Amino acid sequence: MEELLKYIVASLVEFPEEIVIREIEGEEQNIIELRVSPKDVGKVIGKNGRIAKSLRAILTAASVKAGKNFSLEIID
Repeated sequence: MEELLKYIVASLVEFPEEIVIREIEGEEQNIIELRVSPKDVGKVIGKNGRIAKSLRAILTAASVKAGKNFSLEIID
């Protein structure tokens, strides 16, 4: 899941080397924390959160296939 997210986000940001993804496993839900350069946060969130919503939709679709529940948190 982390590789998929990193691949997508790397194509959006200006500084892909500063992408940090951390997965926190919980009992019912896994949380994926995404950190990018402060200059790239706006690019990952998008206007009115459109890109963030799209990333969450992709994670939801992939999580159904993996049989797990994932949640995305974008940390600035």
